[in-house]
Amino acid sequence: MRRHVQRGPWLHLLSQVLQLAGPEAAFVRHCERPWSSATFAGWRHTIALSFTGEEAIEAGEDFVALLPDHEFAIPGQIVADATITQVEHCALPEAVMHVELEMLVLLEA
Repeated sequence: MRRHVQRGPWLHLLSQVLQLAGPEAAFVRHCERPWSSATFAGWRHTIALSFTGEEAIEAGEDFVALLPDHEFAIPGQIVADATITQVEHCALPEAVMHVELEMLVLLEA
């Protein structure tokens, strides 16, 4: 018997990030932690991706440029901030670019 698993808001966010990053991106990890202020509540998400090979690295560089201004569509939530927090290039044993990003996602009022 298959159980129906409902997609949570974090999965919508992750799916859209991966779609923006393109098929060359490899998912490494995701974590989230609650966030709140006096007027807003939500989560801070950290996502790590890697891009292996010259073509993938070009796609990764495009992703880094596009992310901060990208409009995400997540039901009931607003992406208030999307920031690249780390980019690391390694040349050996093969060319790879590791990208870490942080996103602040707020509950829609």
